Amino acid sequence: MSSSSKVIVGALAGIAAGIALGLLFAPDKGSETRRKIKEGYGDLSNSLKEKYSDLVETIKEEFDLTKDKASDLANKMKSKASSIKNDLS
Repeated sequence: MSSSSKVIVGALAGIAAGIALGLLFAPDKGSETRRKIKEGYGDLSNSLKEKYSDLVETIKEEFDLTKDKASDLANKMKSKASSIKNDLS
């Protein structure tokens, strides 16, 4: 896991813990507190899904970029090898 994804996960976990503690110590009735926790969990869940999708998309883009660079390098090496082979013949 990259450093930026660790920071994102840590920040989201901290936010979730803060929301949970804030709701638990709020002077509301139990049913109201449970409703707020459920809503907060839904919001956090949606946020995590979005961040995960963004992370997956970034990884795919980086993979494709690296694959393209490797392919270009391989083609250059083949061309260079062919050129050297022709010079030696």
